[in-house]
Amino acid sequence: MRTPKHTTTRTQPIQAFHVMLKPRGPVCNLECAYCFYLPKEAMYPQASFRMSDELLESFTHQYIQDQQAPEITFAWQGGEPTLMGLEFYRKAMEYQRKYHQAGQKINNSLQTNATLLDDEWCQFFRQNNFLLGVSLDGPKELHDAYRLDKGGQPTFERVMRGINLLQKHRVEFNILACVNNRTAQYPLDVYHFLRDDVGTAFIQFIPIVEKKFDPVQPFSYRSVTGSAYGQYLNAIFDEWVRNDVGKIFIQIFDVALASWAGLRPGLCVHEATCGQALAMEHNGDLYACDHYVDSSHYLGSMNDHSLVELINLPQQRQFGREKKSRLPRQCRKCRVRFACNGGCPKDRLLTTQDGEPGFNVLCEGYLAFFTHIDRPMRRMAELLQANRAPAEIMNLQHQPKGLCAGEKPRRIRYKKRQDEVSHV
Repeated sequence: MRTPKHTTTRTQPIQAFHVMLKPRGPVCNLECAYCFYLPKEAMYPQASFRMSDELLESFTHQYIQDQQAPEITFAWQGGEPTLMGLEFYRKAMEYQRKYHQAGQKINNSLQTNATLLDDEWCQFFRQNNFLLGVSLDGPKELHDAYRLDKGGQPTFERVMRGINLLQKHRVEFNILACVNNRTAQYPLDVYHFLRDDVGTAFIQFIPIVEKKFDPVQPFSYRSVTGSAYGQYLNAIFDEWVRNDVGKIFIQIFDVALASWAGLRPGLCVHEATCGQALAMEHNGDLYACDHYVDSSHYLGSMNDHSLVELINLPQQRQFGREKKSRLPRQCRKCRVRFACNGGCPKDRLLTTQDGEPGFNVLCEGYLAFFTHIDRPMRRMAELLQANRAPAEIMNLQHQPKGLCAGEKPRRIRYKKRQDEVSHV
C-alpha cells in the first residue's frame, strides 16, 4: 500500500465536518438480515480489510488540523470495529495525543454489536472516555428475529453480556434500536425493556428502510412503513413526555425540540442540507456518506489527496445541496417541513401525489409524529426560553394531547445556544 499523501500546500481548514471511520470495512462477526453495509465487501475483492498504521496516522493528523472546531469526534464504525483489535485503538490514542492542538477537545465514539467485549476492552473505553453505541433492537424475541451471527444463531445473550460489562466498568453508552416491521408492533415493550431492564438513559430509534430495485414495491418486507413508524414514535413519546423528560434522552425527541426552539436539528436526517458527514473505508477511500458508499459517490483516496481537498470537492458540496434542491413540491409546502426537511435522501424512494419523484417512504410517519408532538414541544421550547427545565412539563396540570384542532405546527423563534437543548 502506498503511504498516504501529506500535502505541503494546504487548503483552508473547514469549520467542522464528520467522517465515519471503517477500519475493518464492512467485515462483521454477525449477519443481521437488514444490514446495508455487509454487501460492500464485494467492492473490495481480496482486500485485507485492515486500516494501516500509516493511514491511521495520516488521517488523525489531517482530521485534527483541518477543522476549526472546539470539539472533534473520531467515530469508529463498521462492520464491527472491535474486530480490528485493541492494539489498533491504543495506537489511535497515541496519534490523537501526538497531534492534539491546544484548546481542542477530542472525543471518540464507537458503534458495536457488543458481542466481543471483555474486561480489557471496557477498561480501555473507560480510561479513554469512549462513548459506545450498542445495537440492541429490544427484548430477546424481537432482537433475535433479525440479528443473527454468521452461523444463523441468536445474539441477544451475547449483546446483553457486553452491555453488563460496559455497566460494570461505567462506560458511557447509547442504545441503537432499529425499528423494523416486527419491533414497530411493540413500541412500549421495546421502550420499557430498554428503560427498565437494560437501564439505559440514551436511546436512538433507527427506522429500517431496505431499498429494493422494484418500482412497485421499492422497499423490503423487513422495512418499517411510514404509518407504523409514526405510530411507534407517538406511543413512546406519550409515555416519555408524561414520565421521563430529563431522565431518558431519545435522539429524535431532542432533535425535534431543537427545531421547535428555532435551532438547527443537529442530526443530518433532519437538517435542510447534508454533505458534512462522510465515510472512509479501511484503505482510505472517501465517500459522500455512510449510506452512499458506491462508485457514484466516491470522492477519492487519501493515498492521493489530502482529506480537506476531498471534502471540498464541488461534487460533495453539490451532493449536500441536493437534499434541499430536490425536495418535492409537496414537501416544500408541508407544515412540518421545519422539523422534517424531507428526511434522509436514501429513503426518498416514492413519488408524490402529483407524480414527482423523491418522496420519502417515512413521510406519513414523520407528518403524524411532528404533528402529534406540536403542543408539548411548544411548551418545552417556551420553558427553555424562560430558562426553565423542559422536564417541568411533567408537572403541568393538563397533560399534552397533541395538536389542537385547526392549529398549525410551528416553532418558537428565538436564539439559544445549541448545547443547551442537546439533551432535554
